[in-house]
Amino acid sequence: MKKQRIALFGSTGSIGRSALDVVRHLPDRFEVSVLAANRSVRRICEQAREFKPARVILTDLAACKEAREALGPAFEVDWGPAALIDAAEARSTDTVVMAMSGTGGLLAVLAALEAGKKVALATKEILVGYGEQVMRTARRYGGTVLPIDSELSAVHQCLSRKIQSRKSKVQSPEPDTSRVRRDILTASGGPFWRTGLPARAGLADVLRHPTWSMGRKITVDSATLMNKGLEVIETCRLFGLRPDQVEPVIHPQSVVHSLVEFVDGSVLAQLSLPDMRLPLQYCLTWPDRIPSLTRTLDLSRTGRLDFFPIKHKDFPCLKLAYRALKAGPSATCALNAANQVAVETFLDGRILFGGIPAIVTAVLDALATMKQSVRASVPGLLRVESWATGRALALTAGPEARAPRRKD
Repeated sequence: MKKQRIALFGSTGSIGRSALDVVRHLPDRFEVSVLAANRSVRRICEQAREFKPARVILTDLAACKEAREALGPAFEVDWGPAALIDAAEARSTDTVVMAMSGTGGLLAVLAALEAGKKVALATKEILVGYGEQVMRTARRYGGTVLPIDSELSAVHQCLSRKIQSRKSKVQSPEPDTSRVRRDILTASGGPFWRTGLPARAGLADVLRHPTWSMGRKITVDSATLMNKGLEVIETCRLFGLRPDQVEPVIHPQSVVHSLVEFVDGSVLAQLSLPDMRLPLQYCLTWPDRIPSLTRTLDLSRTGRLDFFPIKHKDFPCLKLAYRALKAGPSATCALNAANQVAVETFLDGRILFGGIPAIVTAVLDALATMKQSVRASVPGLLRVESWATGRALALTAGPEARAPRRKD
């Protein structure tokens, strides 16, 4: 079997490191052709020495220069977005794993899909802000988008079907949703699902996730339930569902990752212990299934599986995500950009925790009053993203946002 050559963008983050665990687990199936990160020089150099990719890319110029010096002439070390695009569409790449935060990897994803490649996508912001364009590109050029996110991967697994050709059975990259009544996305709920959002919560409390070990930004999103709102948008874009067909619920055990209800009342669910290596391996080996690193689920030891409705009034970020989804691509793009700024400024200690939904609301309100229409193209949405980022940054200077946060 020919090895699948993987371009791993975001190799030094938690998703990237889990992807490399899968490669270590299945060395006969995979090899790493490209490693890319932002500025984590020490870690990417360690990865490069182990996996020996043909190319190492840093998006930060100073970090790129440092990595070139550290790795020496044995490695090709490149810099910038153009290098990401070139690596994504290169013939030496079979699969792109996009795990870089933000939308900086958008053009690389589009380039890979235009080349008919498989893209394993972990970056929520790309589907949230540009999902319609991404899926349209995949359909037009024969590319495949598979979600790494555990909840969306669960939906894909519940919906996957086989279609019979004359010569062989092939797995459809876009599952059939015509008989779906409802998709139920589970949420751990983060640390505040019982109480609602405390406006002056300390950083340590916000980052105390009960189930998953994730990056700081996504952990904050989990606490506000914006993460679940972004997944609702992703689900609609990826599977062509309506907003009213997607329902999030609280599931503290994080064992059931999603459920799909069909029109006849049957419900399929995907269950596993929380481990991102499972959806990663599913993406990389799809449509095959082979033994993974994930521990076997023992329901007799799990004991109970609880589900609770979400009180939408207590989690304004979730309501904002539905509002943006119904308003269209420019609104979801603005929602994502505003939330990105708000979370970053909270992490820097410059705004209150309760300032996050306030800033996103203000940006969406401002977008709704704009008289000129926004063309839902990639260039048009990039302009919306830039505008929303600037607007959110201006709002972080407001008196409520700058109020001192209580000490942890």
